[in-house]
Amino acid sequence: MYLPKIYQKFSEKWPDVFKRFKQFGIACRDAGLIDPKVQDLIKLGIAIGANSKGAVMSHTRKALATGSTPEEITHAVLLGMTTKGFPNTMAAMSWVESVIERHDPEE
Repeated sequence: MYLPKIYQKFSEKWPDVFKRFKQFGIACRDAGLIDPKVQDLIKLGIAIGANSKGAVMSHTRKALATGSTPEEITHAVLLGMTTKGFPNTMAAMSWVESVIERHDPEE
């Protein structure tokens, strides 16, 4: 899976912080009953709500990796329109589409 350069640099510069952050994320995921595919769609929705390009793109990749279809992912983006508004939804849609366009289903 693609990892942004800043993510790689951070993990190299502060390996202990990075390791603990990843462990915290795993603990949060394991704390409940929601399956990974739905977790990734929820996390995508949170990223859209935060208007975070990097997080939207990352969670789009994760959602694809856990079995979400491009149609399910774009529906998740569309659901945010009544909360975030048209301009923010268009921004999120463009970030999602850029990831989907580069996605290789064979990976």
